[in-house]
Amino acid sequence: MAERVVKAVLDGHVASRTPIWMMRQAGRYLPEYRAVRATAGDFLTLCYTPEHAIEVTLQPIRRFGFDAAILFSDILVVPHALGCDLTFEQGEGPRLSTVTNLNELNALSTELDASKIDRVYEAVTEIRARLPDETTLLGFCGAPWTLATYMIAGRGTPDQAPARLASMRDPAFFAALIDKLVEASATYLIGQFRAGVDAVQIFDSWAGVLDPEAFEQWSVRPIRRIVSAVRAEIPEARIIAFPKGATQAGLTSMALASGVNGVGLDWTADRRAVRGALGGRFALQGNLDPLALIAGGAALDRAIDTLMADFRGAAHIFNLGHGIRPETPIAHVEQMIRRLRG
Repeated sequence: MAERVVKAVLDGHVASRTPIWMMRQAGRYLPEYRAVRATAGDFLTLCYTPEHAIEVTLQPIRRFGFDAAILFSDILVVPHALGCDLTFEQGEGPRLSTVTNLNELNALSTELDASKIDRVYEAVTEIRARLPDETTLLGFCGAPWTLATYMIAGRGTPDQAPARLASMRDPAFFAALIDKLVEASATYLIGQFRAGVDAVQIFDSWAGVLDPEAFEQWSVRPIRRIVSAVRAEIPEARIIAFPKGATQAGLTSMALASGVNGVGLDWTADRRAVRGALGGRFALQGNLDPLALIAGGAALDRAIDTLMADFRGAAHIFNLGHGIRPETPIAHVEQMIRRLRG
């Protein structure tokens, strides 16, 4: 079997050719994705229909030959499978039934709805079967803190004030919510590994709104518990944490305390400082500014060259510092790949 380079980098190897994938690489910037999305009719149908999820996961691999495919799904599958109502409003994002106290939390299911998540696992198994041997398959979940922010507010908010207030005003409820999400997320990731993923990423998309103490309590420790629970069942599990917006100290704490194999950096991270603190012990992933990919031209080339110089000799996976934006020209993605692959 050909080497899966992303998987190897997560094991600490420095690749002779830096592997590439992009967050949200299967998405609205691709016309073939938009065609499948129109056929599906709504976003959740797209996520839960295996043939659709398989197709859109494979599309960027066919077009660009990325070194990893990431399962097409959504982080809110976990709260949905626990019993939260979930819809996606066109142009407005997700809307969930709220969970704001212990009574509402206790009304949720004690386990994930198999009728939903089994469809995800079915897609994983078929994606792995159809991928080239050398392509790593990534699964994922949302981190408990980030999932809690959506469940409490019922939607995304600018600074996640509803969840932050809940953690202050009703710490017993909030801790119980995090506990439930830790258990459910670990179960979900274990299922993905058993279905065929090579590695997973835990997205803590709203980690950057937390102060240092809260970051340790609500981001690092829950992720550490997930990692421990997954490794108890899948000892060789390779796991990336992506705490978007985390400080240098936060990134260091996440890497050292959580047990992950790699840390994803957003575009604001100081690459040299992170490499100095963590390089040689952890895989580092990132962190091109998604706007540089939109800018294209000489600006994109300069950004790539600087990034690659900063990571030269490290166990590095090239990625964006957040998801690719829908308005990104495909020609600029092609330019990026040419620049990286020489």
